[in-house]
Amino acid sequence: MTTPGDRIVERLAEGTDGPVPDVVVEPDAEMLARAVASALVARLAAAQAVHGTASVVLTGGGVGTAVLRHVAELAAEPAPGQDVDWTAVDVWWGDERFVPADDDERNEKGAREALLDRVGVPAGRVHAMPASDAGFDEPEEAAEWYAGTLADAARDAGTDGPLPRLDVLLLGMGPEGHVASIFPHSPAASDERPVVAVRDCPKPPPTRVSLGFSAIGAAEEVWLLVSGEGKAEAVAQALGGADPLDVPAAGVRGRRATRWLLDAEAASRLPGAGG
Repeated sequence: MTTPGDRIVERLAEGTDGPVPDVVVEPDAEMLARAVASALVARLAAAQAVHGTASVVLTGGGVGTAVLRHVAELAAEPAPGQDVDWTAVDVWWGDERFVPADDDERNEKGAREALLDRVGVPAGRVHAMPASDAGFDEPEEAAEWYAGTLADAARDAGTDGPLPRLDVLLLGMGPEGHVASIFPHSPAASDERPVVAVRDCPKPPPTRVSLGFSAIGAAEEVWLLVSGEGKAEAVAQALGGADPLDVPAAGVRGRRATRWLLDAEAASRLPGAGG
């Protein structure tokens, strides 16, 4: 993955405290998806080399799904250093629409078609958020169950706390700066629970289940995948230090790394983007 990201990071670092997110820019959405897919496969392979297993938190959206399709292509003919054992990858989701399991709006359905069914991830390692027809009457019940599933996985792995090791957490971002299903000035933006129910979303479908900031921030690495000029202002605000209540993406940080992976249009309003 190549720059002008380096030049942008240098300017963003001026006057800020603490570690600065890594910002990398690709020329267009297709090249972004391909580059992220290659980086993700390498990161999962590296995690398996250390731990024997790897874990990833998936996102939906156009770029997120395109990344998964390219990952499936790489899995068919792995390059050196990118040979992932998909039977030893745990798959989680950052958010999900509380709709029936066969609804095309489900992030899970898109992920299965693009990647999971093609690489043979075992059913027991695919940790989908509940659908509305999975026996939960309310999204709050589904959120509580998913938090329990995360806690069970953490306990089984001998990990302290309510969350298992999450090697890479992928996020998209909306034009107003929402991530997962945390929208500006919504109850989820100030909820400290690891998994929350979301109602009355401004973007349909209105009822969802989402990881909260506490779970997102527990991931080893968080990668934000953003494309399109319509999101450029929110990218600039988030990286410029906006209040997370106003621009939720501004509140996203991984434990070890935070990577903003952008196409040129999404990066167009960042300092140095035209340089």
